[in-house]
Amino acid sequence: MIHFVLLIVCAVAIYLSCEWFVNAVEWLGQRLNVGKMAVGTILAAFGTALPESVVTLVAVTTGADEEAKNIGVGAAMGGPLALSTIAYGVTGAMLFLKRRREHGPDPAGRDGSDGRYGSDGVRAPLGDDKDMRRLAKDQTWFLPIFVVKVALGLVAFAFKPVLGVLFFAAYAVYFWREIRSGDDGGEDEELEPLKLRPRSAVPETWAVVVQTLATLAVIFFASQLFVRQLDAIGPMLGLSSAVTALLLSPVATELPEVMNAIIWVRQGKTQLALANISGAMMIQATVPSGLGLLFTSWDFDGALLWSGLITMAAIVYLLLTMRAHRLTPGRLAVAALFYAVFGLGLVPILA
Repeated sequence: MIHFVLLIVCAVAIYLSCEWFVNAVEWLGQRLNVGKMAVGTILAAFGTALPESVVTLVAVTTGADEEAKNIGVGAAMGGPLALSTIAYGVTGAMLFLKRRREHGPDPAGRDGSDGRYGSDGVRAPLGDDKDMRRLAKDQTWFLPIFVVKVALGLVAFAFKPVLGVLFFAAYAVYFWREIRSGDDGGEDEELEPLKLRPRSAVPETWAVVVQTLATLAVIFFASQLFVRQLDAIGPMLGLSSAVTALLLSPVATELPEVMNAIIWVRQGKTQLALANISGAMMIQATVPSGLGLLFTSWDFDGALLWSGLITMAAIVYLLLTMRAHRLTPGRLAVAALFYAVFGLGLVPILA
């Protein structure tokens, strides 16, 4: 029972910490004079993806044997899988519920997928053509990098570890592009007061930094404790350690990104919520992968390959929908079904 109680307590702690984190990171973005979308793709994504990257770093550099180091490889593959399916799916479901609550259900037969009904309909597209192009661009960056990442797990050659540096370079290029873009995503809104200094119209820089770092610390430790509870609960539910590690742990480690997206959706900042997920995916596709290539054999088994294939399928689905300008909350929510397919496919693989 204690594990279930701690699981709930950790989830609540992560959500409340994310409330303070997104509040602080928006002010941090203003202080650093970065584009509005870079707040999601770079600042928020870097902060929430940092714990998983640290876990991978520790696993691949201090693991006592190859099996211990492979925990880091699993984390490097599980992160993008959970983000491209669960994170996008939950965001889509929250957007659908929010629109339905605000505007009511659409008339029968109206889907709004061609954009004729504007942005107020329950099933209207998530943004205009410019928004869709920007979202599609992030997926276009992610997909080829991820394909190379999976392909390298299927081959062996002497200089493969050196290629890990190229993944760091790929993220550096993406980082520079985002910082330089200055794209505000059409969301130029007055910021809410900093929670640490609610009476200050323009909070001091030290307060912004303190709130950002403090919330990141809470998110990091609460996420790690959340994962430990899942590791204990899995066997209690009759799940093997392998299933728990591949099916449940990735969801837990990406919980901060999901919470951030939910909070921004609730605040009406849809593009920022989606940018946070796509930015976190870019980090997960490059930094942990580079570490894995440098310090492990980066050799995939059936389960890891299956996770890679499902991730690519989910991204191709989202990319095609975005490029057709037909991405609606409902279609975004469908991404979560890819994770269900992944779970079903694990059964024969791990049997």
